[in-house]
Amino acid sequence: MTKVVGLTGGIGSGKSRVLNLFTEKGIDVYVADIEAKKLMNHDAKLIKQLVSEFGVQTFNNGVLNRKYLADKVFNNKEQLNILNAIVHPAVQKHFKNVLKNSKEKFIIYENAILFENGFDSNCDVIITITAPKEERIKRVMLRDQMTSEQVLQRMQNQWEDDKKIEKSDYVIYNNNWEDTVKQAEIIYQKLIQRFKS
Repeated sequence: MTKVVGLTGGIGSGKSRVLNLFTEKGIDVYVADIEAKKLMNHDAKLIKQLVSEFGVQTFNNGVLNRKYLADKVFNNKEQLNILNAIVHPAVQKHFKNVLKNSKEKFIIYENAILFENGFDSNCDVIITITAPKEERIKRVMLRDQMTSEQVLQRMQNQWEDDKKIEKSDYVIYNNNWEDTVKQAEIIYQKLIQRFKS
């Protein structure tokens, strides 16, 4: 039975870069955000639900209008909860199928809101990536051309790092990349040991 290693961290913590370190070692990964986008563009049932809830502008010529949807939900907790209630069950169902067909000892499931949407209960081990808040804000502003206010707004929809760390098995402090690589290597070795039988 393939074990699930949850990998999470707030916006701008550097999850994707850390995840790449594991991918380079040949570990199977499942990125919830990427798979959610694929499903939102191709799953007929999901498309129908999204249009019914958020209007026909949700899609432009059959392609998900991400900006329209983001503008709709990120300043509106109620709308965000509705979106999550539509998308998350579809992603979880898809992941369970991936898991069922996996021959690996473990798979890394990356999700920014792992705890927030309750998926932590499906993980055997959890890794949280953390970085100083100011640093995270700067990274996201640069990456997504957002204002600091917009970044802070998105952060408000996620748990504080302290709360995540408390519920995690491993923590990677992503302040200095050389250190981050070392921390990831140590955790990788521990996972190999943990799931080798």
